[in-house]
Amino acid sequence: MAEPLAKQHFGAKTVASQQSPAPYGSYSRGCLAGAVQLPETGPTWQAMRLSRNRNWGHPEVIDYIQKLSAFAATLPGWQGLYVGDISQPRGGPMLSGHRSHQIGLDVDIWMLPAKRLDLSRQARENISSISLRKAKGAYVNANWSPQHHALLRAAAKDPRVARIFVFPGAKVRMCKDEKGDRRWLRKIRPWWGHHYHFHVRLKCPRGARGCENQDKPPRGDGCADAQKWVNDILNPPPPDPNAPPPKKRREYLLSDLPRQCVSVLRSQ
Repeated sequence: MAEPLAKQHFGAKTVASQQSPAPYGSYSRGCLAGAVQLPETGPTWQAMRLSRNRNWGHPEVIDYIQKLSAFAATLPGWQGLYVGDISQPRGGPMLSGHRSHQIGLDVDIWMLPAKRLDLSRQARENISSISLRKAKGAYVNANWSPQHHALLRAAAKDPRVARIFVFPGAKVRMCKDEKGDRRWLRKIRPWWGHHYHFHVRLKCPRGARGCENQDKPPRGDGCADAQKWVNDILNPPPPDPNAPPPKKRREYLLSDLPRQCVSVLRSQ
């Protein structure tokens, strides 16, 4: 019989491993030992889509969420944050959705201002975030607010953050509006989608030897690069007739992941 896919192994686990917290591998090819579960509701946050059981992460990302949500609660019209996917209980490839979020250091933050923090489990399944994009992501729409700018700035200024993914029009708008310190803009990276939420990625924690960091963003504030994304959305370049066809991504087997992931799965 064919070897089960890694996502089937990790998707079947409902609780974390009884190990010290440790991320193994890379954001899109790894696993997580000793994950911590973000409480479903806190003083300034609510975890959404609880049926997915993806509110698990490394202790650093749980602490990050709690601190960022406390800041969000100081913004006009916000009581805190609605928190989307972090990772599965033992990380690893997911049964559906993300290619990343595998080592407990990624988290999706909803763009919808959290105006109440007493949503029921059922309400958290049914409520949707809001989109902030216009013209396929070239611009922000009327839902964009100074509070979104302030939240993303605070999110990026945390030294633990490696990068934040958001749609191109939002990055260009922030580049135009920011009048103070612009260094944090380097961490805001344009990417497809990411208009209902923004995606925060933390660096590997200090001392996590089995964890692989992504290359640092290019030097500078990245505003010219974001503007090019917008220009290409508004005036798409002609397709390259010599471009090779995209390769279909292969589903990972357990043997494709770091060797420590076997013990993560076997741990009680």
